[in-house]
Amino acid sequence: MTTHLPACPQCQSPYTYEDGDLLVCPECAHEWSATQTTEDTETSIIAKDANGNLLTDGDAVTVIKDLKVKGSSSTLKQGTKVKSIRLVEGDHNIDCKIDGFGAMKLKSEFVKKL
Repeated sequence: MTTHLPACPQCQSPYTYEDGDLLVCPECAHEWSATQTTEDTETSIIAKDANGNLLTDGDAVTVIKDLKVKGSSSTLKQGTKVKSIRLVEGDHNIDCKIDGFGAMKLKSEFVKKL
């Protein structure tokens, strides 16, 4: 018997699974109650790029200066394009995947909306 589980309310991933009384997203690690509504999980994170433009989930941005990658000797170069950002709470308020680097967190002050 297969049951249809709802998509992750945070990243819309269809690959959710049950862990006890919680539903879990393997892509963004978001956990929520199966009885929790979508309205309960929406957050109003406000993030602005270097030019003061409001950023939203799914936006594409460009890195405006060379950034050292923590824990690595490589550098994220100015002009690197990042697609489908996700806003998160914290100091580094952008969660994204960058070709050649994988999953990363960026500060919104170092990007420009495309």
